[in-house]
Amino acid sequence: MEIKRDYYLKQLIDYQWNGQVKVITGIRRCGKSYLLRTIFKRYLLDSGISEANIISIELDQMKDIKYRNPIELVGYVRSIVCESNEKYYLFIDEIQMSDEVLNPYSPEGKRITFYDALNDLKDLSNLDIYVTGSNSKMLSSDILTEFRGRGEEIRVHPLSFAEYYDAVGGDKNEAFENYMYYGGMPFVLSRPTEAAKINYLQTLFTEVYIKDIVERKKIDRVDVLEKILDFLSSSIGSLTNPTKISNSLNSMINAGVSQNTVRSYIDHLEDAFLFSESKRYDVKGKSYFDYPYKYYCEDVGLRNARLGFRQQEPTHIMENIIYNELIARGLSVDVGVVYSNERNNAGKYSKVAREIDFVVNGEGKRVYIQSAYAMETEEKRDIENRPFSLTGDSFPKILVRRDIGKRWYDENGVLNINIIDFLLDKSIV
Repeated sequence: MEIKRDYYLKQLIDYQWNGQVKVITGIRRCGKSYLLRTIFKRYLLDSGISEANIISIELDQMKDIKYRNPIELVGYVRSIVCESNEKYYLFIDEIQMSDEVLNPYSPEGKRITFYDALNDLKDLSNLDIYVTGSNSKMLSSDILTEFRGRGEEIRVHPLSFAEYYDAVGGDKNEAFENYMYYGGMPFVLSRPTEAAKINYLQTLFTEVYIKDIVERKKIDRVDVLEKILDFLSSSIGSLTNPTKISNSLNSMINAGVSQNTVRSYIDHLEDAFLFSESKRYDVKGKSYFDYPYKYYCEDVGLRNARLGFRQQEPTHIMENIIYNELIARGLSVDVGVVYSNERNNAGKYSKVAREIDFVVNGEGKRVYIQSAYAMETEEKRDIENRPFSLTGDSFPKILVRRDIGKRWYDENGVLNINIIDFLLDKSIV
């Protein structure tokens, strides 16, 4: 089955020979290697580039294990590139598996890392460098500093619904129901049965993600890490904080876990691209709250698998899908907070906080979005629409729903649109 990743391919094409190290990041098994070594390589070959001019190194494979040593890596690449006037492309897969080694000329000095190797190689005028990796702090936050301002990040996500539907076709509603259940990890599409899909997703946690985090971060309390993973998976789209999670764990399993440990373990899950944190933003006050935050899973299929496919909560799952879609489009996404003066049962007025699911910023624009699986009653419609009226501005407002067909605008200018149309039409946001 051919899976197109045109959005990411275009970025790779546009960034060719720009003097930057192209760093392709994302959760493991989301298709980074396929994008680079299959889709982009095919593009290069079709463009007339000789296969001999594409140097491909896979650091997660035994055949290339010696190149985990950055000194060996540089020596090998230079032996090819420096002996020729031709142009070369360098692909390095899973760069975070590179080792730190002693400097043979200064054993007591700073160790040599893959940053040093890439900084050396990027100065070769006839070499264009592309690397993939699954460690956000190692690759994303350090690109500008470690690559001396000469790094370009391309963040790859699991399949969007548009990519998923382009691959599977058929009835859109049936495709979306399957997407809500199994998510968009690319390899799921090739699994022949429901049992095979479920087994694959569950195995990713036990054999890939948890093992990676435990080994890389030297985790002592694997049981606590797994409980936090379960907690975040079961509470996607709900406000929480490390203190709440710590108290919950200590009451359930008497874990003796501090909020600092919880915060650290959540950071590890974010570092592995498993979860994203969305902060709360005061729309009128134009400031962020310290806590609580919301957390969303990088793929709803992974979330469902982690919970044994028992907690099928379409409202929260749909909200998670919308969040992932907005992030994949390169937008900044916060949880909006607005206030209204409301009278309580005692007849007194007080300030009440109302939530807007997503405050979306990008390319000089802002959009407010509410996720509503269904709005069967007038009360539900009021709950979803009221926060829009409290923003005090005229930025576009969108209600993404599952219970309507064609899109339409209400009397207040709010766009009501079906979730499938929203996901397939990138011109909306």
